[in-house]
Amino acid sequence: MKQTRARRGLGILFAVSLVVGAGCAATGQTVPLDIQQKQAAVSALAPEPVRIVIEPFDDRRTEKTRLGLRTHLWGGVTYFGLAGERPGEVLAQALAERLKARGWKDRAWTVRVASSAGTTAANEADIVISGQLLDFSANAKSRIFSTVVNTSSKFVIAARNLGDRSTTTRNIEGSQRDTIFWFDDADAQQLLAATVKDGFDRYLAETMIEGKAVRSAH
Repeated sequence: MKQTRARRGLGILFAVSLVVGAGCAATGQTVPLDIQQKQAAVSALAPEPVRIVIEPFDDRRTEKTRLGLRTHLWGGVTYFGLAGERPGEVLAQALAERLKARGWKDRAWTVRVASSAGTTAANEADIVISGQLLDFSANAKSRIFSTVVNTSSKFVIAARNLGDRSTTTRNIEGSQRDTIFWFDDADAQQLLAATVKDGFDRYLAETMIEGKAVRSAH
């Protein structure tokens, strides 16, 4: 009986050591988060005959060098960065992939990403989508036996209809929170990607394609 209790005590002590060790392993390094998710097309139909160009979002965040940080249990931090290009370009590409796979009404659309903002000519597209990035962050705080992860995004998306020169603008803001027992950097990555996806889903729900222009759905 005493031997069994001793083994059980050692097992508990080992588990606690792993949790505490995970919470205090701060290195000060920057971990890149990849928010690009593969989009499975839901329709076998050909893309709609509307040419859409997405320009890189204008990054207007105060802190542009990182997305946030993880605060470790016994002090120290690990920073979160963004894998790939600049955040404005990453968001433009993510929105493009979303539209190519299952955009308005779950249909595929003809979309390309411009190399830079303000370079699309009138004969190159029917709709030009641009955006302003106001908030885009991921933060985690480790505690005993858990890590709390918070992500948030806030951007303005404007669709310029080159045919009638009208513009449809939407403010999209969202946040998500999760508490994780065994934290991994991929948890912050997945939560941030889900936050972005939710924002794009709401943008598509609030707008529609009418003719060759983006209009408000309400």
